[in-house]
Parts: sequence; C-alpha cells; structure tokens
Amino acid sequence: MTAATATYRRVLALSGPLLPVVSFLGRLPTAMCQLGSVLLVAETSGSLTTAGLVGGALAAGQTVAGPLTGRLADRHGQRPVVLVACWLNALAVAALVTAALARTATPPLAAIGLLAGASVPQIGPLARTRLVALAHRAAADDRVVSAALSLEGTLDEVSFVLGPALVGLAATLAHPAVALALAAALLAVCGSAFALHPTAVAVRPAANAARAVRPARTRMPRAVHAMRLSTALQGAMFGACQAGITALTERLHQPAQAGLVYAAMGVMSAVAGLSLALVPARIGLPTRWRAAAAALIVLSVPLLFVRSMAALYLVVVVLGVAFAPHLITLFGLTERLVPATRLAESMAFLTSAVVGGQAVALAVSGRLADAYGPSAAFAVAVGAAVLILGVALITRAGSRPTAPVRTARPGREAAVDRTPAP
Repeated sequence: MTAATATYRRVLALSGPLLPVVSFLGRLPTAMCQLGSVLLVAETSGSLTTAGLVGGALAAGQTVAGPLTGRLADRHGQRPVVLVACWLNALAVAALVTAALARTATPPLAAIGLLAGASVPQIGPLARTRLVALAHRAAADDRVVSAALSLEGTLDEVSFVLGPALVGLAATLAHPAVALALAAALLAVCGSAFALHPTAVAVRPAANAARAVRPARTRMPRAVHAMRLSTALQGAMFGACQAGITALTERLHQPAQAGLVYAAMGVMSAVAGLSLALVPARIGLPTRWRAAAAALIVLSVPLLFVRSMAALYLVVVVLGVAFAPHLITLFGLTERLVPATRLAESMAFLTSAVVGGQAVALAVSGRLADAYGPSAAFAVAVGAAVLILGVALITRAGSRPTAPVRTARPGREAAVDRTPAP
C-alpha cells in the first residue's frame, strides 16, 4: 500500500486537506434529502403516496437540472454557480421542511421538492472537475488523475452511506425535520466554503476562454453517451438492490436491517474504490470497464438465491466490490474523452444518470418485489448488469477526440487543449 499512499498524498497536496473536507460535507445533504424528504412527508401527511410523489419530484429535479448546473459552471466558473445553487438549495430544503410541518397540500409540496432537486449544487461532480484541473495544472501523470477520481468516488460512496444513516438516526431520536434542517445548514455553510475555496479559480470558465480565442465548437464523442447509459444502468442496480434488500429483510421479519445491509455494501464499495490506485497502469480504462461490468454480473447473480440474513450480508458486501470501480472507471473515461470546456457538465450528467436510473428502478422493482418477491427485484439488478456488459463490449472508448483548431486573437496566447495526443 506504500505506492498507493504516496499517490493519494500527491492528490491531497494538489488542493490541500480542507477542500476534500468541505466538498464531502457539502455533498452530504444530497444523500440526506432523498430519504429525509420521504420520511418527513410520510410522517407529517400520513400518506406514503404523497411522500413518494415528493421524493420522486426531488429525484426528477436533480436528474434533469444536474447537467445544466454543470454547464453553467463550465461557462461561468464554479464559484458564482455554486454560491447561488447552494443557497437556493438550502432555502428550498428549509421551505420543504416548513411546508411539510404545516401540512401543505400535495401539489405545492411536490413543487417544492422539484425545486429542491433542481437546485442541488452538484458539488461532487464539480469537485471532480476541479481536482482534475489541479492535477493537469501541476502536470501530474495519469496515475494521479486516476487516484483523484478514486478519492472523489470514495467520498461519494461514504456520503451515500452516512447521509441516510444520519437521517435514520435523527428520525429515531427526534424527527426527520431535524435531519433536513441539518442538511440545509450544511448546504449554506460548506457549500459556500467549497465555492469560496481558492482552488475554485483552477477551472477556467469557457466564457473567459472564448474572449481569449475565437470560439471553437466542441463535439462530444459518441462513446460518452454510452458511458452515460452505463451509469444510468448502475443506478438501476442500486435501486433494484435497495428494493430487493428492503423486501427480503421484511420477509425475514428484520426490516431494521435493510439500512445496515445497504450501508455494508457502500462501505465495501468505498474500500474497493480507494484500492483502484493499486491497479497497474498498463491495464487501460476500457479493459477496466469491461472487467468491472463482468464482475457486476458474476457477483449479482447470487442475489437471486439469497434466503437468509447471513447470506444477504455476504452477497451484498461482495457485490459492493464491483460498484465503485465501475463508476470511477466511467468518470475516468469521461475525463479523458470530453472537451475540457464541457467537463463539469459531463461529470454532472453521469451523477444525474445514476440518480435517475436509481429512482426509476426503485419504483419498478419495488412493485415487482411486492408482486413476486425479493428475487424479482434482484432480477432487475442482474438484468441491468448484463446490459452494462453489453454496452461496455460494443463501445469503442479508447480513442480520444480530435482537439479543435483554435486561433488566438492578436495579443493573446492560443488556448491549449488539456487532452494529450493518442
């Protein structure tokens, strides 16, 4: 682990120790709000249908608006976009709490939930973009860039485990509103700290670049769309696993174990993500993508035959080994293939694809689990894994896009594309 530790030290040296802390705390509310909104509305309205509508509206807002937030950050810089988004999101979450406690009607509640989802500041994707920009500015090699993406992937996984855990704890000891109030405070304080951190200027806004050079049209490689589909399918695996785990723990008369099982999977996924720094550089990203996709199939099939809590814990923890490597590899491929002026948008698109895929699969597989049992939900996860491998096998992801020719205006230096030649 000495080599991996040295690599991660180089990653932390790029930004300093404060940035990972504030970026983690700033993205934690996103993981808290989905479950928190459902629990809050269910308790205040007494209707699971209303709670589901509000939670679905929140997920829909985040899915649709996430890439737009990334595009605005690409064009105008992260600092102003994150500052506006984090405060708007904090106010929207606070409004949701207030409206739910006041027992507001369902349509206004859903509208506020939609706004809360649409205003998510996308700190996770923007932190990836910023750290990659810092690595390129320091002329770091591909191993450091890959380690940076692994670190960010691990922070995401930990937030997805810790966020719902905090919500569950607050709901047990006090009220779901307490968890959402904490989320709003974290958004305002840590979101602002992330926006105002000195490293925010490392990402050069495309609008400023356009003033220095004649604008060139940036073309998105076709492989990027396949990667977005693959991330949506992984989101579908998350949603199907969540539905299957919930259904099976209820069948085994241990519903309180569902969150712990899901958390165990997330912890193992985070450990696997950090371990990617040990993978030899000679194993390219396309190969890693296909290997991770194959692992998702092999490790998810045993879910179909789980009938006890001990077996569930074992199978789910082992399955977590493949989740983070697949996502982190897709982020790495996207970083290499997309134009620099659309990197934040592309990173946000991947995150939104996961959220959207999870929400749709959770709804579908939840109904299947009610009708046919937990195995039906787990079958959705296996089917998504098979599709992921199919996408990975037919996608040519090894080629880099041709850098557009940019002519500098008089008195200006020509812009240099960060993408190295193949």
